[in-house]
Amino acid sequence: MPTTAHPPASQAVAGARTPDTFPLLLRQLAATRPDDVALQEKRYGIWQPITWRDYAARVADFAHGLAELGVERGQVVAVIGDNRPEWLIAELAAQSIGAAVVGIYPSSIGEEVVHVLDLARVRVVVAEDQEQVDKIIRLKDRLPNVETVVYYDPHGLEQYDEPYLREFTDVETSGRAWGESHPGRLDSWVEATTAEDIAIICTTSGTTSLPKLAELSHANLLTMAGHLTEVDPLHSTDRYVSFLPFAWIGEQMLAVACGLSHGLTLSFPEDSSTQRADLREIGPDVMFSPPRIWESMLSDVQVRIDEAGALKRKVFGWGYNVGDAVAERRVRGKRPNPWQRIAHRIADAVALRPVRDQLGLARLKRAYTGGAPLGPDVFRFFHAIGVNLKQIYGQTEICGIAVVHRDDDVRFNTVGQPIPETELRIADDGEILLRSSSVFRGYHRNSEETAGTVDADGWLHTGDAGYLDEGHLVVIDRAKDVRRTADGQLFSSAFVENKLKFSPYVEEAVVFGGEADDDVTAMIIIDPATTGAWAELQHITYTTYTDLASKPEVYRLIAEDVVRANADLPERVGVRRFVLLHKQLDPDDDEITRTRKVRRGVIAERYADIIDALARGDEEVTLSSTVTYQDGTTVERKTPLRIFDLSTFALPEGHRRRPVWSGRT
Repeated sequence: MPTTAHPPASQAVAGARTPDTFPLLLRQLAATRPDDVALQEKRYGIWQPITWRDYAARVADFAHGLAELGVERGQVVAVIGDNRPEWLIAELAAQSIGAAVVGIYPSSIGEEVVHVLDLARVRVVVAEDQEQVDKIIRLKDRLPNVETVVYYDPHGLEQYDEPYLREFTDVETSGRAWGESHPGRLDSWVEATTAEDIAIICTTSGTTSLPKLAELSHANLLTMAGHLTEVDPLHSTDRYVSFLPFAWIGEQMLAVACGLSHGLTLSFPEDSSTQRADLREIGPDVMFSPPRIWESMLSDVQVRIDEAGALKRKVFGWGYNVGDAVAERRVRGKRPNPWQRIAHRIADAVALRPVRDQLGLARLKRAYTGGAPLGPDVFRFFHAIGVNLKQIYGQTEICGIAVVHRDDDVRFNTVGQPIPETELRIADDGEILLRSSSVFRGYHRNSEETAGTVDADGWLHTGDAGYLDEGHLVVIDRAKDVRRTADGQLFSSAFVENKLKFSPYVEEAVVFGGEADDDVTAMIIIDPATTGAWAELQHITYTTYTDLASKPEVYRLIAEDVVRANADLPERVGVRRFVLLHKQLDPDDDEITRTRKVRRGVIAERYADIIDALARGDEEVTLSSTVTYQDGTTVERKTPLRIFDLSTFALPEGHRRRPVWSGRT
């Protein structure tokens, strides 16, 4: 039986069972801290709080409502939508009955939705709003198991008359009446839940196929939460802003498992457009975001500083250099010298803290990034401005985390060291193996894949290649994607791609070649915000994304950053040619996953003409696509793309390397 993390004994309810499931933790918090704020959601510009007592009461009502709808122990309830209190109320309610919850990314469409709902044999779907309800209605003929769809944002749904639709508050109301006529039923269900019950089912990344559904128990998640907080303690007064999908294991890990274990207050932004402002308003103490969020924040800083006057740029540059020197000592467990401490106080006041305030990170005690590698330069930037950012490594199959940096030992090219009671081993072929009590129960209705992922000795085969450097784990890439150059040097496409993505003007990059005598080439997708801002400063006019990506000036801009990236790479794996794609990669087109991991198989097939032209060294490649209009007419559209050869390109004479915080040289 795995060791399960528990709240402090001082919080225990006298005579009650020690909480070892999410519903029991909620019941304990409602009894010991009834009037403290558990959740708050911003609606119409005003924060709407929900206390622990009210949270538990709404969970009880919705649990009774689910029971009235026929949900039973061992079944699966699906939730699709953005983060709102109702998401967690539905999750805790299902778990109170002994059911599990599977989250579906709100951006998922078509085959993905059908795959998850059909595989999990879902009867009740909780959907956020009209957009999500419409998806289910369109797919209903392919979802014979789905009997009820409960929505929690009724806007636009007033005239819908599908018999299987129910409003969330109606289910709560009828559930309250059902509970009054079945006294004690919910208490018996909650007491019957065990730590080994399935709490959530999370989808895997699905970079090569439709995602698998990983079953995670209460014990898996709470054990992980306990081990993480042995490294980084959390307190009941800590605040957390929840804006990443609950369908992602990362948000379940920190917001739900750690949140319930320590009674954190969760805040939900009003909308994606107000997310940054709401983050500043709350000022979270802890934060967890994938690399794209941190890269986006750095890009925003670069744009703002580039637009600032010369004096402000010079002051920030001085402050950054001071912060960088201090951070370099702190992450090695050393104290700054007296002069550095004095200079840092000044630098923090005039340069660094204002940037943290603007990003909403002023109160942050620690922050995590995971899900994909984060470039060392981006890592270094946040430490220099005073953000205690740490890399974590894990997978859905081990509750999202197995390895993390320690506060006094952060190395920007590693992902840290194993958390307590987690074993790590590198197999003979370089694959990373992990073992702990947080390793998942298995893939839902897929015992064959489970057997191939967890061996008889309990080792999770991650599929990632890596090595240990003085106790720190260095992740190279997916094992199947690690290749060798003609001279035998290990080569990872992801490593090169991350170097390219350090440029504030690059949103995504996909690298090809590198084996045998093939040149390394790249397909680059520009960042429309930062590149567009640069173009405006240069007085370059453009209309669409495609138009911007085709500009010769933009090609030269990206070429300069590719040359800089090559300077940090072994010569054999430096990029020789690249093309700027005419569009952004889209999860709806299966080109990237919902967590923004590139689906290399799809890219290789869809853009085969580009890849071949890059390999041959052509000067141009033309893509053909068929556009279908609403009236049914079609037109063949041809898009010429320039291939940029870096063998004939050199940085302008006297050109200096730009600082990490600026897009300028």
